[in-house]
Amino acid sequence: MKRMHEFATGQIKAECEAGIGQLIIDNPSRKNAINAAMWRAIPDAINWLVNQGGAAVILLSGGGSVDFSAGADISEFDTVRKDAETARIYEASNSRAFAAIRNASVPVIVAIRGVCYGGGFGLAAAADLRLASDDAIFAVPAARLGLAYPADAIQDFIHGLGSQLARKALFTGMSFRAGEMAKAGFLLKVTSSDSLHAHAQQLAETVGANAPLSLRAAKLALRAFEQNDEDLLRDAEIIGASTFTSEDYAEGRQAFRERRRPIFHGR
Repeated sequence: MKRMHEFATGQIKAECEAGIGQLIIDNPSRKNAINAAMWRAIPDAINWLVNQGGAAVILLSGGGSVDFSAGADISEFDTVRKDAETARIYEASNSRAFAAIRNASVPVIVAIRGVCYGGGFGLAAAADLRLASDDAIFAVPAARLGLAYPADAIQDFIHGLGSQLARKALFTGMSFRAGEMAKAGFLLKVTSSDSLHAHAQQLAETVGANAPLSLRAAKLALRAFEQNDEDLLRDAEIIGASTFTSEDYAEGRQAFRERRRPIFHGR
């Protein structure tokens, strides 16, 4: 059964069916620019997908058929970033959105087409797996606006782009095409625009069919090593050890013996 919930007056949409969660930035008339309410809604939407929707994997995409996201909605900056105090509050909501994707307990896959700028680029960088159409274009224009990119989100650019390309993106504000991003290792796959969703959906279904505890342990371990966090590593080891006596491990062995696809329940 498909479950759906809307956030930020419908501009952030969460849907889940058969363990595949969909998180949609739905503001296509403004190239899926993200306003303050949408930034605040992203962590809530991810929490709903995992805890109420039952998502084993989340697929992040932009609404419409043209762009992923132009990033923060600059048209509201005179209000939401009018002074130092409001700017700090606004940036904190950005950071919480990036962290919600980065720290989600399930894998997050992002499908990128068209414009992927600024905060939209940051959301993509925080995801685990990234696919893009061959018309996708990436940029971090913060320096051209006289702003600094949220410091805690820089880690995602370093991990995704590597040291040199991350510096080039942040220092120059230049744009990059999908092919260059794939060569840098930022993108797992580049497809045609028409086939992007199908490839991303297939990958989500492949990931989502696997044992939830195994996925959670793997994601925690990856985060632990990327962030050099011993507490996360211990948590990953505890979850990993719990798989040894789990119902899913018994089901995996039984399915192997019976030469059928296993049905996992996260227990």
